[in-house]
Amino acid sequence: MDVFGFDPASFTSFLLTLMRVSLIVFMMPFYGGNYIPNQVKGALCLVLTMAIWPNLSFPGAALPAHPFSIGIMLLAELVLGLLLGICVYFMFTAVQLGGEIMGFQMGFTMLSMADPASGAQMSVTAQILHMVTLILFLSLDGHLILLRGLADSFAIIPPGGLRISGPLTESVLALSGTMFSLAIRIAAPVIAAILMAELTLALMGRAAPQMNLLTLGFPIKIGVGFFFMGILFTTIALFLEDYIIDLRPMFARIMNMAQ
Repeated sequence: MDVFGFDPASFTSFLLTLMRVSLIVFMMPFYGGNYIPNQVKGALCLVLTMAIWPNLSFPGAALPAHPFSIGIMLLAELVLGLLLGICVYFMFTAVQLGGEIMGFQMGFTMLSMADPASGAQMSVTAQILHMVTLILFLSLDGHLILLRGLADSFAIIPPGGLRISGPLTESVLALSGTMFSLAIRIAAPVIAAILMAELTLALMGRAAPQMNLLTLGFPIKIGVGFFFMGILFTTIALFLEDYIIDLRPMFARIMNMAQ
């Protein structure tokens, strides 16, 4: 007689749901970054699991009995989290790369700071653009789209049912290729403005050789760079809005190719 009404199938179903939620959440940007302490992320995973489990849970019979099969399932869930997270990581990386190009053109090659999310060193301009992009991403409800993609994964891919196919690999590679083109598009206005400023300084040097253009050139390039970078925030907001609108269909395409 079971006094407490313990149901092993329901418990294994909850474990499978918690496995999917925790691995995907820890792999996604913002949720998986160092901005949020691990204790808070663990509590978030439990809350999301309890919210999802009554309606979108996996059957308890889907949990394999052999430890090796469980390890393969964990690996598949981890790769699924990486695939969903990489769609957003490419966007943030493109903005950071554009900021690095701007910083190089503005003369900030020796000035860098630590990124609180990854611990890597990046230029001041890349850090500014990254923080602006993160704030815009949250303001446009991008974090809710990530949770929606997590919920959609329960209906598309069963636990451990991820399959790496040729179209999936080509889609990820094509998405990574757009990261570099986007970085150049972001940095292009600042690069063009600084190039015009340097051309103006070169003409001034020809007209007045006695002027110390080396000392004068640094603050001019920095001022021009920051001015056009401020104008660029509106463009980044418009791009993010279009990207977030297409994010959920992108998740669906990735998961349909991975099932």
